[in-house]
Order: sequence, then C-alpha cells, then structure tokens
Amino acid sequence: MLRLSVFFEVCITVVVLMLNVMEYANAANYPMPSGDNSIVGNIQVISIVNPDLTLLDIARHYDLGYDEITRANPEIPTWVPKIGSHITIPTEFILPPAPLQGIIINIPQRRLFYFPKPDQQQITQVYTYPISIAREGWFTPLGQTSIIAKHRDPAWFVPKSILEEHRNNGEPDFPDYFPPGPNNPMGMLALQTGFPAIFIHGTNKPWGIGMRTSHGCLHLYPEDAAQLFEMVSVGTPVRIIDAPITIGKLDSALYMSASKPIKEYTNTQSILTRATSALINYSNHQMQARTTKIDWSRLQDTVKDGNILPTPISQGTLSLKEKIAGIKPQPYAYNPYGVNANNAVPPDAP
Repeated sequence: MLRLSVFFEVCITVVVLMLNVMEYANAANYPMPSGDNSIVGNIQVISIVNPDLTLLDIARHYDLGYDEITRANPEIPTWVPKIGSHITIPTEFILPPAPLQGIIINIPQRRLFYFPKPDQQQITQVYTYPISIAREGWFTPLGQTSIIAKHRDPAWFVPKSILEEHRNNGEPDFPDYFPPGPNNPMGMLALQTGFPAIFIHGTNKPWGIGMRTSHGCLHLYPEDAAQLFEMVSVGTPVRIIDAPITIGKLDSALYMSASKPIKEYTNTQSILTRATSALINYSNHQMQARTTKIDWSRLQDTVKDGNILPTPISQGTLSLKEKIAGIKPQPYAYNPYGVNANNAVPPDAP
C-alpha cells in the first residue's frame, strides 16, 4: 500500500508539473530583461495551413489584440488569410517607463503590464495582456490609482450616460441592469480601480479585444482576466499612461514603437515631436543612449508608419524588415476558436 501511495503521489506531482508548464507556455509571462535592457519577448512568424482561420484566431492564440495583429500584417486580409501566408506575430514588447510596479496600462498601446511584487528586492518577471480601450468620444482617466476591490460574477448597473448613448443610437430597450452570467458585458471577473466606474474586467465579446469598444473600462480576454484576477490583490498600484511612443534598449541598440495617438487625450504636439521628446527623455535616464547614433530616417519612418513592433533606430543595426525576413516561419495548424469563443480553452491542432 505504501508503494502504491508513493506511486500515485509521484503521478500527481508529475501531472501538476505538466499543468504548470502548460500554463506558463500559454501565459503572456516573460522574464525581466537583464541589465538596462527593456524589451521582452520575440517576434515570431507563422505560416497558415488551415483555410478556416482568421487573424483574430491567431491573435488570441498568441495573446494579442485586433489592433496589434492587423497593424503588424497590413497586407493580410483579416477574415480570409490565404493558406501559405506568412503572418508576423508581434510578441515583442518595449516595457513602459519606470517605475515598474503593479499594473501599468498604456492606452495607445492597448496593452496592460503587470509586475508582480518581488519576493526579494528585484522584479523577476512581467505579465502583459492586450486590452480593449474606450470607444471614440469616451476616455479612461490617466494617472495613479490602485485596485480597491475584486468582484467574481459581477452584476452591471448601467450608468445613465451609457443608457442615454444607446437610446440616442436607436436602442430604447437597452437594459439598465445586467445580472451575473455569460451575457454580462463585464464578463465573469472584474478588478475595480480607484477611478470612479473604471474596472479592469473580462468580456462577453472577446473578439473586441484590441479595439475601441468600452466606455472607459479596460477589457481582457476571459482567460487573461482569470489569470490576472488570481495574481492581483486589493491595494495593487495601477498607473494609466498615454504614451503612443515607447523607447527601449536591447543589448547596445535603441528601439522605438509607435502607436496611434488617442485624440481624446489633448496633445498639441505632432507625433514626430512626441517621438523626439520621448527619445530625449529616455536618453536623460540612460547614459549609453546619449552616445548612441540615431538613424533619423528610420525613426521618422517608424513614426509615420505607426509601427507597433519594436523597431531598431540605432545606426548600423538591421532594419525591422531584415530582422523579420531572418525568422523562419513555423506552421500554424490550430483550428479556429469558433463563433462564441467565450471559454478559455484554446482549440487543438487537427
């Protein structure tokens, strides 16, 4: 009996370890870069072998949003990418400006970063998720706040301003209350911030992730909401920023990514001026960046094209196009998620 007990204990341990590995493999979790580097992840390239896929299926599999996958592949049809098409997977990210603690949300980037509180002095990992942001005419407050409550199976009492919008749009019967359940726009899990009526929550329409769909809240894929909800505690700091230009460093080269500015955040500077200011500000905090020679033509192209991928802007480095061309495409044979796709189980390969 003892040997049998030990056998089952070993089996259970192996299963738990396998589940942990699977969870880590599917999570948007990256080790923090070493030294003064500030870029995590890697760009990937896949080749489509399933005729029924859309770019949104691929985006969700790699924990990307609509905005990211479509802007990284502007020549690829969103709904009917052809078999054999090579798809760039933009799973490389410049970390937001310091301090790196708690939750940081960059609205133009449409991405949330979570830096778990370290057991010791140094942060060792970062989680990052795509988000939906406020639709045109609405906005999310910027600044510092914190998580003040966590809600499982939240109910939604629809604010009067949102009811009025729906009625003005010809929806007089739009409910003023959504009970907990699969039809609730808040999803099954919600983190309440200190900003009035602003939540970080799941959604019953996951295909909107990466779009401008909310009235100020930040939407997550259901599976991402489930993971973040368990990690975050009440009191976790939250910083929401408006940074369409991000600057980072990898080894000895500087990189820049450019997201489309959100017009609801008034800024009279041109995007190129903001890019130059971001570079100067970064250089003021990074000694090596002050001596790096910048390829200004490449910087201007990055800004003009609105390239969300971290793009090398140091002289003498490979261009982004050359970098992507050197990545061997991997076949992507997974099935589509399906029409509803509100569950967190990714489909298997056929």
